[in-house]
Amino acid sequence: MEEATLLSAAEAAEYGEFKRNRREAEIAVSLHKLIVDASRRETDRYTLKNACGCVRKLFAYGTLVSPVGVAAAKRHLAGSESYVVALVGGTGETLPPVKRYEAKKAVAAGAREIRLVLCYSALKAGNLSYLKREIKRVKRAIRKLPLVVSVEDHSLGEEEVALAVRAACEADADAVCVRGETQLVLRALRASAGKIRVDASGVENAEQLRALLKAGATIITTDCAEKIAEEMYRMAKEESEHLRTVPLPEPEPEPHPAPL
Repeated sequence: MEEATLLSAAEAAEYGEFKRNRREAEIAVSLHKLIVDASRRETDRYTLKNACGCVRKLFAYGTLVSPVGVAAAKRHLAGSESYVVALVGGTGETLPPVKRYEAKKAVAAGAREIRLVLCYSALKAGNLSYLKREIKRVKRAIRKLPLVVSVEDHSLGEEEVALAVRAACEADADAVCVRGETQLVLRALRASAGKIRVDASGVENAEQLRALLKAGATIITTDCAEKIAEEMYRMAKEESEHLRTVPLPEPEPEPHPAPL
């Protein structure tokens, strides 16, 4: 049986530092994929400012806001490379021309990406042509900016998600965003066949984030960004400290001199 290799104290410390640095680099990459959610109706100007501050601190992908928060978010993120993402479409039952106008105004105010809430009644009815029509109208309005189709409502199942992904692909959207459940991410990836990006939302902790990224999600929306970052760095520290405490081998007893 092969014997385990034990590290000296210096080697364990050096290896632990190497692992910690690599882990922190991986964490930074993961945090860069986060969108901080500030789109709720309860979001006031202080909440929005704090959300944008979190985006800056973590070098996150951006912040998600309602159209009325776009201009303020743009001011708070001025000078950074993070995106202001505008959530347009209200409940989803707004008429396509209204969604188009709302998206256009959000872009004029400073949004760099649009997330479109689809018409859920059309989605539930399987009306593919209607879904494609409203996606195309909004896409034309925002031109070259990314358009993400929101399929995050908790009433939607896997087949409806697949239909929305099909509509997004055929209408030249850039991505879809599904609920933060591994099976939905995988279903969306299968339906997209690599044609568009698949994002996820509603992530609450570091383990969920890891699982969704591993499943293939690209961008993750959360309102727990700082908590997730703290969890990830704490786990990295614990892993590093564990390596520093690798037990050393017991010293071999010195041989007794042979009797004369």
